[in-house]
Amino acid sequence: MTEAQRLRQYWKDTARPFSLVGSAAGAGLGQWRDRPREWKQGGEGYGLRYGSLFAEHIAFETLSFGASSVFHEDNRYVPSGQSGFGNRVGYALRSTFVARGDDGARRISRSRILAFAGAALLSRLWQPPSNHNFRSAGVNLGTSIGAGMGLEVVREFWPHKWWLP
Repeated sequence: MTEAQRLRQYWKDTARPFSLVGSAAGAGLGQWRDRPREWKQGGEGYGLRYGSLFAEHIAFETLSFGASSVFHEDNRYVPSGQSGFGNRVGYALRSTFVARGDDGARRISRSRILAFAGAALLSRLWQPPSNHNFRSAGVNLGTSIGAGMGLEVVREFWPHKWWLP
């Protein structure tokens, strides 16, 4: 993957409609659970939750872009081509943590792991005081990884003519 391709993929991943919808859904869930409580209910609270989630998405994509350049990793999803539901789900879940190197070989994606952890920690900067702790960052990290795994499963089964890059 060339640096020009990597940059093009970064912009595509950062601004894709699915990210906007995902942030909106996550903000709705946070609104329903009233988390964080300091952001209260109503339009303003929803806006803060949405902005926080989308900013975290941007942090993740930016960290992933930078680290993938350093580690020469290609984190784009490639459908498995396998048959069988379990095989395809397993492949998709593992793909959350796997990248291709310059040689095309699959390996642990240090850039994605760093991006998941870094975005979870960075997002504490704009969170209210109740979320300025490692426990909150850990919960956020787990939630982000789970969402990433879910997205890879969706990508595996999504019809290719409507494929989510």
